[in-house]
Amino acid sequence: MNDEKFTAVLGVLVEQVVHLIAEHYAYNELVASNAFYNSRVYALLEQEETKIWHFSPLTLFNMFDEEQKRGSFELPEEV
Repeated sequence: MNDEKFTAVLGVLVEQVVHLIAEHYAYNELVASNAFYNSRVYALLEQEETKIWHFSPLTLFNMFDEEQKRGSFELPEEV
């Protein structure tokens, strides 16, 4: 995937995951964005070669939630 397409996909995914974080944690969008951008899930998501951008926003949110609760997360077997 070229950089432009990847950036577009990433933008859509991040927006949806941040929305889920804001809803679940009762955060405003800014706090939810900061929490996600500072997560290991996001660090992997922004690396195209990890292919986790194939996951749904809900799967990415669940990974984020697991990271917040346990300090780590497991990649789903689909990777």
